[in-house]
Amino acid sequence: MAAYIIGRIEVTDPEAYKEYIAKVPDTVQRHGGRYLVRGGASEVLEGSMPDRRTVCLEFADREAALGWYNSPEYVPLRELRHAASIGDLFVVDGV
Repeated sequence: MAAYIIGRIEVTDPEAYKEYIAKVPDTVQRHGGRYLVRGGASEVLEGSMPDRRTVCLEFADREAALGWYNSPEYVPLRELRHAASIGDLFVVDGV
């Protein structure tokens, strides 16, 4: 069953974040993942939405998603993201 990593990210240091977004796609691809959403225009249909960037990654399953998240090539980039942004990131199983 597919699994999705979803993030709502507020960039606090755009220059540092540029390095993050330049390096992450290769790590995602190496773990069999793909971007479904990477920023893009959003429109609130119900409720409210914070002014954050939305990212959604698809992986074959939760094991692959967590394998990417905890991989030696992504961990340093995750630390860069933490230094350049604030937000929420979570994994969700598909149906």
